Amino acid sequence: MAKFQFHTPQTAPEAARAALEAAQKSLGFVPNLYGMLAENPAALEAYQTLAGIFAKAGFSPVEQQLIPLIVSVENQCSFCVGAHSALSTMAKVSPDIINAVRDGAPIGDAKLEALRSFTLKVIRERGFVADADVARFLEAGFTKAHVLGVVLGVAWKTISNYANHLAETPLNEAFAPFAWSPKQRAA
Repeated sequence: MAKFQFHTPQTAPEAARAALEAAQKSLGFVPNLYGMLAENPAALEAYQTLAGIFAKAGFSPVEQQLIPLIVSVENQCSFCVGAHSALSTMAKVSPDIINAVRDGAPIGDAKLEALRSFTLKVIRERGFVADADVARFLEAGFTKAHVLGVVLGVAWKTISNYANHLAETPLNEAFAPFAWSPKQRAA
């Protein structure tokens, strides 16, 4: 595995320094994901830009937290599951809901379960989701705009999930209470 540097504002390429300084100022630390993505400032910018755009995709605050968590569990990204579990907790998402997603289990809330199920279909079917599955998502109270919002969320999180896999990104200490390891999958 290629070794990646986890940059600080002092070691990052010039084009990524402001983003890392902003993270340090707002969070009190630089998430290792950001430090790693800073190796290619365009990758860091793309990730952060998509995060900002996803925030405007029309989901409730809880839904907005769950989509990246669902994607990260499905893609088996330990770093992102830990980080998004922490963010979901900070956003007051019920621990029962967070734990269901982390465990790959159904969510007790019908609308949120429809979101979980549809997001998984988008990932697993690579967007070739059956009309009946789209209809179930819409019947749960979502719109066609939300269908595309899920695709946006999947695209955004795929950047970080795949990059973290390549870099074997360690969890920051701030996220350590939310550490997660994927269950073994059948070959």
